[in-house]
Amino acid sequence: MPIVLFRVDERLIHGQVVVGWGHSLHPERIVVVDDELADSAWERELYVLGLPPGIDAQFDRVEDARAHLAAWREGRDRILLLTRDVTTMARLAQGGGLRGEEVNLGGIHFAPGRRAVLPYLYLNDTELQDVLRIAESGVHVTARDLPQARRVELDELIGRSGDRLA
Repeated sequence: MPIVLFRVDERLIHGQVVVGWGHSLHPERIVVVDDELADSAWERELYVLGLPPGIDAQFDRVEDARAHLAAWREGRDRILLLTRDVTTMARLAQGGGLRGEEVNLGGIHFAPGRRAVLPYLYLNDTELQDVLRIAESGVHVTARDLPQARRVELDELIGRSGDRLA
């Protein structure tokens, strides 16, 4: 399984991902799926500044990433795949593209209209619907900020009756 982590983290490539998840999962490549970032050379350069030797970065648009998923799964490189937001991950999951995978909700921080779910996870109604769409497409959705932290399952995130995010 060369894609070792699918993660939503609005900061994308940063210390928690590179050090925390990197030390645990030993990726050889970080793939960032983000339409805007894929088209911005200078922003891509900023993100790769903090990468240690031995980890490459790749930036893809959603449609390109969807086309590459099978090859990444069958390839040799251990890949950590990141999206900035749940909407992008939902687009990647459309049509069963991530069926059978686990998506980790990592750092999605406070913004107007978002409600606290966990100390590192805030969602608005649209984002919650995107999370549910991801799950309905056959993906196991969990939240965890670091690999050593407790994995929080989706039903716990939303509450069994949905009142946690209501």
